[in-house]
Amino acid sequence: MNRSGLNELDIVLAVARRGTFTAAASELEISPSAVTNAIAGLEKRLGIRLFNRTTRSVALTDAGRRYVEKIGPALAMIRVAEEELESESHAPAGTLKLNVPPESGSLWYPTLLLPFLQRYPRIRVDLYSQREQVDIVAAGYDAGIRLMEDIPADMIAVRLTAELRMIVVASPAYLAEAGVPAQPEALSDHQLLCMRMSDGSIYRWDLMNQQRHYKLQGEARFAASDLASVHQAALAGLGIACLSEQHVAGDVQVGKLVHLLPDWQVHLGTLCLYYPGHRLVPPALKALIAFVRETENRPHL
Repeated sequence: MNRSGLNELDIVLAVARRGTFTAAASELEISPSAVTNAIAGLEKRLGIRLFNRTTRSVALTDAGRRYVEKIGPALAMIRVAEEELESESHAPAGTLKLNVPPESGSLWYPTLLLPFLQRYPRIRVDLYSQREQVDIVAAGYDAGIRLMEDIPADMIAVRLTAELRMIVVASPAYLAEAGVPAQPEALSDHQLLCMRMSDGSIYRWDLMNQQRHYKLQGEARFAASDLASVHQAALAGLGIACLSEQHVAGDVQVGKLVHLLPDWQVHLGTLCLYYPGHRLVPPALKALIAFVRETENRPHL
Protein backbone atom coordinates (compact mmCIF):
# COMPACT_ATOMS: atom_id res chain seq x y z
CA MET A 1 0.00 0.00 0.00
CA ASN A 2 1.30 3.45 -0.87
CA ARG A 3 1.86 6.23 1.65
CA SER A 4 -1.41 7.95 0.77
CA GLY A 5 -3.24 4.70 1.55
CA LEU A 6 -1.59 4.54 4.95
CA ASN A 7 -2.62 8.14 5.58
CA GLU A 8 -6.23 7.18 4.90
CA LEU A 9 -6.00 4.45 7.52
CA ASP A 10 -4.46 6.88 10.02
CA ILE A 11 -7.45 9.15 9.39
CA VAL A 12 -9.90 6.28 10.00
CA LEU A 13 -8.28 5.56 13.39
CA ALA A 14 -8.24 9.24 14.33
CA VAL A 15 -11.97 9.59 13.59
CA ALA A 16 -12.67 6.42 15.59
CA ARG A 17 -10.68 7.82 18.54
CA ARG A 18 -12.06 11.34 18.45
CA GLY A 19 -15.67 10.74 17.44
CA THR A 20 -15.90 13.64 14.95
CA PHE A 21 -14.25 14.56 11.67
CA THR A 22 -13.34 18.01 13.02
CA ALA A 23 -11.56 16.63 16.09
CA ALA A 24 -9.69 14.08 13.94
CA ALA A 25 -8.62 16.87 11.58
CA SER A 26 -7.32 18.89 14.53
CA GLU A 27 -5.34 15.91 15.85
CA LEU A 28 -3.77 15.17 12.46
CA GLU A 29 -3.29 18.88 11.63
CA ILE A 30 -5.18 18.65 8.35
CA SER A 31 -8.41 20.26 7.14
CA PRO A 32 -11.82 18.77 7.99
CA SER A 33 -12.52 18.50 4.26
CA ALA A 34 -9.39 16.36 3.85
CA VAL A 35 -10.75 13.99 6.50
CA THR A 36 -14.18 13.88 4.86
CA ASN A 37 -12.70 13.21 1.42
CA ALA A 38 -10.33 10.51 2.71
CA ILE A 39 -13.11 8.62 4.50
CA ALA A 40 -15.48 8.95 1.54
CA GLY A 41 -12.79 7.75 -0.87
CA LEU A 42 -11.90 4.77 1.26
CA GLU A 43 -15.54 3.78 1.76
CA LYS A 44 -16.13 4.00 -1.99
CA ARG A 45 -13.10 1.86 -2.74
CA LEU A 46 -14.05 -0.75 -0.12
CA GLY A 47 -17.73 -0.66 -1.01
CA ILE A 48 -18.61 -0.52 2.71
CA ARG A 49 -19.77 2.30 4.98
CA LEU A 50 -17.32 2.62 7.89
CA PHE A 51 -19.05 5.40 9.82
CA ASN A 52 -22.64 6.39 10.48
CA ARG A 53 -22.90 10.17 10.32
CA THR A 54 -25.47 12.53 11.79
CA THR A 55 -25.36 16.29 12.17
CA ARG A 56 -24.12 15.82 15.74
CA SER A 57 -21.99 12.70 15.84
CA VAL A 58 -19.97 10.11 13.96
CA ALA A 59 -19.95 6.46 15.05
CA LEU A 60 -18.39 3.30 13.65
CA THR A 61 -20.66 0.85 11.88
CA ASP A 62 -20.29 -2.83 12.78
CA ALA A 63 -18.16 -3.29 9.66
CA GLY A 64 -16.16 -0.20 10.55
CA ARG A 65 -15.52 -1.51 14.06
CA ARG A 66 -14.20 -4.81 12.68
CA TYR A 67 -12.04 -2.91 10.18
CA VAL A 68 -10.53 -0.69 12.90
CA GLU A 69 -9.79 -3.73 15.07
CA LYS A 70 -7.71 -5.16 12.21
CA ILE A 71 -5.89 -2.08 10.95
CA GLY A 72 -5.06 -0.61 14.37
CA PRO A 73 -2.43 -3.23 15.32
CA ALA A 74 -1.07 -3.37 11.74
CA LEU A 75 -0.50 0.39 11.54
CA ALA A 76 1.05 0.37 15.00
CA MET A 77 3.63 -2.20 13.85
CA ILE A 78 4.47 -0.12 10.77
CA ARG A 79 4.94 2.97 12.94
CA VAL A 80 7.13 1.05 15.39
CA ALA A 81 9.35 -0.16 12.55
CA GLU A 82 9.78 3.39 11.24
CA GLU A 83 10.50 4.81 14.68
CA GLU A 84 13.02 2.07 15.49
CA LEU A 85 14.95 2.93 12.33
CA GLU A 86 14.78 6.63 13.20
CA SER A 87 15.99 5.99 16.75
CA GLU A 88 18.92 3.73 15.86
CA SER A 89 21.31 6.61 15.43
CA HIS A 90 19.62 9.10 17.77
CA ALA A 91 17.95 9.35 21.16
CA PRO A 92 14.47 7.76 21.34
CA ALA A 93 11.94 9.60 19.21
CA GLY A 94 8.34 9.35 18.05
CA THR A 95 4.82 10.07 19.22
CA LEU A 96 3.44 8.23 22.22
CA LYS A 97 -0.37 7.94 22.28
CA LEU A 98 -1.70 7.26 25.80
CA ASN A 99 -5.28 6.67 26.94
CA VAL A 100 -5.64 7.98 30.51
CA PRO A 101 -8.40 8.46 33.10
CA PRO A 102 -9.62 12.04 33.50
CA GLU A 103 -8.15 13.99 36.45
CA SER A 104 -5.37 11.44 37.04
CA GLY A 105 -2.60 13.78 35.93
CA SER A 106 -1.63 15.11 39.34
CA LEU A 107 -0.83 11.55 40.42
CA TRP A 108 1.94 11.00 37.88
CA TYR A 109 2.59 14.04 35.66
CA PRO A 110 4.91 15.96 38.03
CA THR A 111 6.98 12.96 39.11
CA LEU A 112 7.07 10.92 35.89
CA LEU A 113 5.69 12.38 32.68
CA LEU A 114 7.15 15.89 32.80
CA PRO A 115 10.67 14.77 33.83
CA PHE A 116 10.48 12.09 31.13
CA LEU A 117 9.70 14.67 28.44
CA GLN A 118 12.50 16.89 29.71
CA ARG A 119 14.95 14.01 29.34
CA TYR A 120 13.77 13.02 25.84
CA PRO A 121 13.07 16.17 23.78
CA ARG A 122 12.50 14.18 20.57
CA ILE A 123 9.54 12.27 22.05
CA ARG A 124 6.04 13.69 21.66
CA VAL A 125 3.14 12.61 23.88
CA ASP A 126 -0.56 12.74 22.98
CA LEU A 127 -2.84 12.15 25.97
CA TYR A 128 -6.46 11.14 25.45
CA SER A 129 -8.58 11.44 28.60
CA GLN A 130 -11.43 8.94 28.70
CA ARG A 131 -13.39 7.63 31.66
CA GLU A 132 -14.60 4.51 29.87
CA GLN A 133 -12.01 1.82 29.26
CA VAL A 134 -11.32 1.01 25.61
CA ASP A 135 -9.42 -1.59 23.61
CA ILE A 136 -6.16 0.34 23.31
CA VAL A 137 -4.87 -1.85 20.48
CA ALA A 138 -7.92 -1.48 18.26
CA ALA A 139 -8.16 2.25 19.03
CA GLY A 140 -4.55 2.86 18.04
CA TYR A 141 -3.07 3.73 21.43
CA ASP A 142 0.44 2.69 22.41
CA ALA A 143 -0.48 2.25 26.06
CA GLY A 144 -3.07 3.08 28.69
CA ILE A 145 -3.16 4.25 32.29
CA ARG A 146 -5.66 2.55 34.64
CA LEU A 147 -6.00 1.12 38.13
CA MET A 148 -4.41 -2.31 38.34
CA GLU A 149 -7.74 -4.12 38.89
CA ASP A 150 -9.15 -2.63 35.65
CA ILE A 151 -6.31 -3.75 33.38
CA PRO A 152 -7.06 -6.71 31.05
CA ALA A 153 -5.25 -9.91 31.98
CA ASP A 154 -3.41 -10.13 28.63
CA MET A 155 -1.66 -6.76 29.13
CA ILE A 156 1.69 -6.01 30.72
CA ALA A 157 1.38 -3.56 33.65
CA VAL A 158 4.02 -1.26 35.14
CA ARG A 159 3.23 0.41 38.46
CA LEU A 160 3.13 4.23 38.44
CA THR A 161 1.99 5.05 41.98
CA ALA A 162 1.79 3.66 45.47
CA GLU A 163 -1.53 2.39 46.82
CA LEU A 164 -4.24 4.99 46.26
CA ARG A 165 -7.21 5.62 48.51
CA MET A 166 -10.22 7.91 48.88
CA ILE A 167 -10.99 9.62 52.18
CA VAL A 168 -14.10 11.27 53.63
CA VAL A 169 -13.86 15.07 53.92
CA ALA A 170 -15.99 18.14 54.62
CA SER A 171 -15.40 21.83 55.25
CA PRO A 172 -15.16 23.20 58.81
CA ALA A 173 -18.16 25.45 58.09
CA TYR A 174 -20.38 22.52 57.11
CA LEU A 175 -19.32 20.48 60.16
CA ALA A 176 -19.94 23.42 62.52
CA GLU A 177 -23.56 23.50 61.34
CA ALA A 178 -24.31 19.83 60.71
CA GLY A 179 -22.06 18.09 63.24
CA VAL A 180 -19.29 15.54 62.84
CA PRO A 181 -20.24 11.93 61.99
CA ALA A 182 -18.62 9.50 64.43
CA GLN A 183 -19.41 6.32 62.46
CA PRO A 184 -20.02 5.60 58.75
CA GLU A 185 -23.67 4.80 59.47
CA ALA A 186 -24.17 8.47 60.47
CA LEU A 187 -23.29 9.64 56.93
CA SER A 188 -26.84 8.95 55.72
CA ASP A 189 -28.04 11.80 57.97
CA HIS A 190 -25.79 14.29 56.17
CA GLN A 191 -25.71 16.13 52.85
CA LEU A 192 -23.71 13.85 50.51
CA LEU A 193 -21.59 14.97 47.56
CA CYS A 194 -21.05 12.06 45.18
CA MET A 195 -19.48 11.06 41.88
CA ARG A 196 -21.76 9.97 39.04
CA MET A 197 -20.47 6.94 37.14
CA SER A 198 -20.32 6.67 33.34
CA ASP A 199 -23.44 4.46 33.36
CA GLY A 200 -25.38 7.21 35.17
CA SER A 201 -25.41 5.56 38.59
CA ILE A 202 -24.21 7.25 41.79
CA TYR A 203 -21.00 5.86 43.24
CA ARG A 204 -21.71 4.43 46.70
CA TRP A 205 -18.54 4.70 48.75
CA ASP A 206 -17.17 1.27 49.71
CA LEU A 207 -15.58 2.27 52.99
CA MET A 208 -13.27 -0.14 54.78
CA ASN A 209 -11.44 -0.25 58.08
CA GLN A 210 -9.37 -3.13 59.40
CA GLN A 211 -12.37 -5.18 60.53
CA ARG A 212 -15.45 -3.80 58.80
CA HIS A 213 -16.95 -2.82 55.46
CA TYR A 214 -19.64 -0.18 54.93
CA LYS A 215 -21.38 0.76 51.67
CA LEU A 216 -22.78 4.28 51.62
CA GLN A 217 -26.51 4.70 52.12
CA GLY A 218 -28.64 7.80 51.57
CA GLU A 219 -29.34 10.13 48.68
CA ALA A 220 -26.82 12.51 47.16
CA ARG A 221 -27.54 16.21 47.50
CA PHE A 222 -25.05 16.90 44.72
CA ALA A 223 -23.67 14.54 42.08
CA ALA A 224 -21.22 15.19 39.25
CA SER A 225 -19.29 13.08 36.78
CA ASP A 226 -16.02 14.92 37.41
CA LEU A 227 -13.94 14.96 40.57
CA ALA A 228 -13.22 18.69 40.37
CA SER A 229 -16.91 19.62 40.72
CA VAL A 230 -17.39 17.42 43.79
CA HIS A 231 -14.18 18.83 45.26
CA GLN A 232 -15.41 22.41 44.78
CA ALA A 233 -18.78 21.55 46.34
CA ALA A 234 -17.00 20.20 49.42
CA LEU A 235 -14.87 23.35 49.72
CA ALA A 236 -18.04 25.44 49.44
CA GLY A 237 -19.50 23.72 52.48
CA LEU A 238 -22.33 21.92 50.69
CA GLY A 239 -21.78 18.58 52.37
CA ILE A 240 -19.54 15.56 52.86
CA ALA A 241 -17.52 14.04 50.00
CA CYS A 242 -15.27 11.04 49.47
CA LEU A 243 -12.31 12.08 47.33
CA SER A 244 -8.85 10.96 46.33
CA GLU A 245 -6.48 11.59 49.23
CA GLN A 246 -3.83 12.95 46.86
CA HIS A 247 -6.24 15.53 45.44
CA VAL A 248 -7.37 16.91 48.80
CA ALA A 249 -4.17 16.54 50.86
CA GLY A 250 -3.28 20.22 50.48
CA ASP A 251 -6.75 21.36 51.56
CA VAL A 252 -6.67 19.08 54.62
CA GLN A 253 -3.20 20.33 55.54
CA VAL A 254 -4.25 24.01 55.56
CA GLY A 255 -7.62 23.37 57.19
CA LYS A 256 -9.94 24.05 54.24
CA LEU A 257 -11.21 20.48 54.56
CA VAL A 258 -11.36 18.13 57.55
CA HIS A 259 -10.49 14.44 57.22
CA LEU A 260 -13.45 12.57 58.75
CA LEU A 261 -13.61 8.96 59.95
CA PRO A 262 -9.82 8.58 59.66
CA ASP A 263 -9.98 4.81 60.23
CA TRP A 264 -12.21 4.42 57.16
CA GLN A 265 -11.25 4.76 53.50
CA VAL A 266 -11.92 3.44 50.00
CA HIS A 267 -8.99 1.40 48.68
CA LEU A 268 -8.40 2.00 44.96
CA GLY A 269 -5.22 0.03 44.33
CA THR A 270 -2.28 1.27 42.27
CA LEU A 271 -2.29 3.28 39.06
CA CYS A 272 -0.41 1.48 36.29
CA LEU A 273 0.87 1.98 32.77
CA TYR A 274 -0.21 -0.98 30.63
CA TYR A 275 0.49 -2.14 27.08
CA PRO A 276 0.10 -5.27 24.92
CA GLY A 277 2.89 -7.79 25.21
CA HIS A 278 2.27 -9.55 21.89
CA ARG A 279 3.64 -6.90 19.54
CA LEU A 280 6.67 -4.70 19.03
CA VAL A 281 7.07 -1.97 21.63
CA PRO A 282 7.65 1.52 20.12
CA PRO A 283 10.96 3.17 21.09
CA ALA A 284 9.16 6.03 22.86
CA LEU A 285 7.16 3.57 24.97
CA LYS A 286 10.30 1.54 25.72
CA ALA A 287 11.93 4.73 26.98
CA LEU A 288 8.92 5.57 29.18
CA ILE A 289 8.81 2.07 30.67
CA ALA A 290 12.53 2.24 31.46
CA PHE A 291 12.08 5.69 33.01
CA VAL A 292 9.21 4.50 35.22
CA ARG A 293 11.20 1.50 36.42
CA GLU A 294 14.21 3.70 37.05
CA THR A 295 12.16 5.89 39.40
CA GLU A 296 9.98 3.23 41.03
CA ASN A 297 12.05 3.11 44.23
CA ARG A 298 11.85 6.85 44.83
CA PRO A 299 9.89 7.96 47.92
CA HIS A 300 6.89 9.30 45.96
CA LEU A 301 6.09 5.96 44.36
